Amino acid sequence: MSFGVVFPGQGSQRVGMLEEAAGAFSIVGDTFSEASDALGYDLWHLVSQGPVEKLGLTEYTQPAILTASVALYRAFSEAHSFQPTAGAGHSLGEYSALVCAGTLALADGARLVRRRGAAMQDAVPVGVGAMAVVMGLDDDAVSDTCNSISSADSFVGGVNFNAPGQVVIAGHADAVDAAVVALKDAGARRAMPLPVSAPFHTPLMQPAADVMQQAFEDASWATPQFPVVSNVDGSLQTDADSIRESLVKQISAPVLWTTCMATLREAGCTQFVECGPGNVLSGLSKRIDKSVPIKSIELVAAINAGVTDL
Repeated sequence: MSFGVVFPGQGSQRVGMLEEAAGAFSIVGDTFSEASDALGYDLWHLVSQGPVEKLGLTEYTQPAILTASVALYRAFSEAHSFQPTAGAGHSLGEYSALVCAGTLALADGARLVRRRGAAMQDAVPVGVGAMAVVMGLDDDAVSDTCNSISSADSFVGGVNFNAPGQVVIAGHADAVDAAVVALKDAGARRAMPLPVSAPFHTPLMQPAADVMQQAFEDASWATPQFPVVSNVDGSLQTDADSIRESLVKQISAPVLWTTCMATLREAGCTQFVECGPGNVLSGLSKRIDKSVPIKSIELVAAINAGVTDL
């Protein structure tokens, strides 16, 4: 058996996440303490007590999900000597994958995603951008419709190609609104706005990419212990310099998640473990290919069972 490991992105957070795992595995608390020291505030208190409004702010959400994901990976690896063949993460989750692969130390990863979250939020004033999810159309139909609406000063495009028939679009709010109407007319089963205040993974995020390119110079980068798939082009990456370059592009480029999962399968991964709060990626994996087993390990029973019930 050959295992791929995947890490979720923003949106999987909730107050109280990992409470059960923290009670059973000391490494969970140790991981949050390590991240808290790097961030300068008590991350575990925020995750366990809230308030939910603060946890939902991007600059706090991103370190919280990264640390939770790394903590679960460490607990699972410690319990079962788990060694994946390759890994991938959805947007923010790519940083979680790189920490678990040893490319970034947790302290650097936590500080970088806090900076990333703040930079992404600051890149576009609230109300200027928007995102929406589209169900029931293929990728080309979504892209073609968005292209027909986009203009030089009003962009909309596909930004998360998550699974067949599921695409997230983003851009200027007026263009997204127009695209939602046009996509419904084109036959989308659903096209509805998302409660997100910034148009992530669009060219509007270029100011954030510029901030992060500078921030990356302050972190230490190492060769990954296992290859990590790039969101930008779906390539298996093993070189620290290439990884850093891809992460800069990732901020303003679409997340090609369906392609990432195909790359993991092509790399020989026959089963998957989702490390992070919730099971969003498990659901997407089943939409992409139901025949490939995947397991979410947030709960203690799942961690203890290892890979026996995949």
